[in-house]
Amino acid sequence: MSPDQVKQILLDTKTIAVVGMSSRADRPSNDVPKYLKEHGYQIVPINPNAQEILGEKAYPNLLAIPPELKIDTVQIFLRSEEVLPVVQDAIKIGAKAIWMQEGVRNEQAAVRAEEAGLLVVQDRCMRAAHRFFFAEPKK
Repeated sequence: MSPDQVKQILLDTKTIAVVGMSSRADRPSNDVPKYLKEHGYQIVPINPNAQEILGEKAYPNLLAIPPELKIDTVQIFLRSEEVLPVVQDAIKIGAKAIWMQEGVRNEQAAVRAEEAGLLVVQDRCMRAAHRFFFAEPKK
């Protein structure tokens, strides 16, 4: 994925379903979505053990999200071997992009997503990418 494509995903995304989002503030799977929420993105936590995270209703999985809530990007904070079923669900709900966080790679899932027309980012932090493209210049 080229830098321009990554930037375009960030520009086109309004709503992010965060699979594996933690309710613990000390975890990257909480801190990264918190940053994204603070920068204007709508966050939809996906965590079967939580009712609410960062003031947002949590859902047990992607398929439990009400259909009227359109998900642009599915951000994944799971082990690489757990990604494929999430990608299959992302396809079912009509997501436009898959974003596997830093340390997460699954080639089979990436190919499946791309075959279904989704854009795929692997092994990259969404917060770091956002900061790279949109951070305020230092004075």
